[in-house]
Amino acid sequence: MTPPPPPPRHLPFLDAAPYRMAMGLRALAPAEWIELDAGWAADVAEKERLLAERPHEVVGAVPGSEEAAAEARDLLLAHLTEHHAALFRRDGAVLHGPQGRSWRLDEPGVAPLDAAGRWVQEDLCLMERGAEGWVLTAASLCFPNRWRLADKLGRAMAAIHVPVPGYADRLGVPVDRFFDRLAADRAVWRTNWGIQADARRFQPTGHGGVEGTDVTPATAPDRLVLRVERQTLRRLPRSGALLFGIRTHIHPLRAVVRDAATAAALAEAVRALPPEMAAYKSMTGFRDALLAWLDGAAQSMR
Repeated sequence: MTPPPPPPRHLPFLDAAPYRMAMGLRALAPAEWIELDAGWAADVAEKERLLAERPHEVVGAVPGSEEAAAEARDLLLAHLTEHHAALFRRDGAVLHGPQGRSWRLDEPGVAPLDAAGRWVQEDLCLMERGAEGWVLTAASLCFPNRWRLADKLGRAMAAIHVPVPGYADRLGVPVDRFFDRLAADRAVWRTNWGIQADARRFQPTGHGGVEGTDVTPATAPDRLVLRVERQTLRRLPRSGALLFGIRTHIHPLRAVVRDAATAAALAEAVRALPPEMAAYKSMTGFRDALLAWLDGAAQSMR
């Protein structure tokens, strides 16, 4: 089979407007729903390690979500074999994937999203409409960004996003309204980014901690990383549930900042973050050191 392409570089701060709380959704072509790249083998291997060692932390479902989760699995299976046929091929009850990997589709005792999550680099979260709004009912979440699946499973969007500054006032109602209206033939995507002193993909610790206090302007480019989430959303046509995908990209900061324009744009984006959002993203411990290095890089790279 054809090997996956090189990983894409998402740098959302380059074309971002001055900071404002917004969904920032863009239309997503069906063929571009799932990202598959040369990091596939490493990401899938890390997922399998977590699923073997910490299964109850990375996979979960509430009773009654099985039918919608199975629909999500089947939708992903059809997508991979149609739009990524050079990498995935179905042979009866077996799905063949990159690098000689294969999975039985009738494996007993494997939850639908558990199975689907092993095929791709994305994390997969299922949302269903309930009396309290859109509820997280099932997930394969191996690369959480400072949140625990056990704390969010079975909870509505408003409760899930309580820690996010400004969500309840500015985004709660628009998000629920958009979820209600999203058509089954339409998909959307957005990006979310932050700078971190921890390069691990699996980070179930909470938001708002102080980290990287020992980072200096000299060590910032090697100690810090840019973490970008490419988030996708699409409706399942039969159940009406929503499938939320989260593809995590982590880039060493030195590899990101290669020219003066990028350094200046990232410095501007960091400065534009309100204090409460910078604290939520756990950036306050190294923010001054980061900005000092970025400002210096913007000058020296001209």
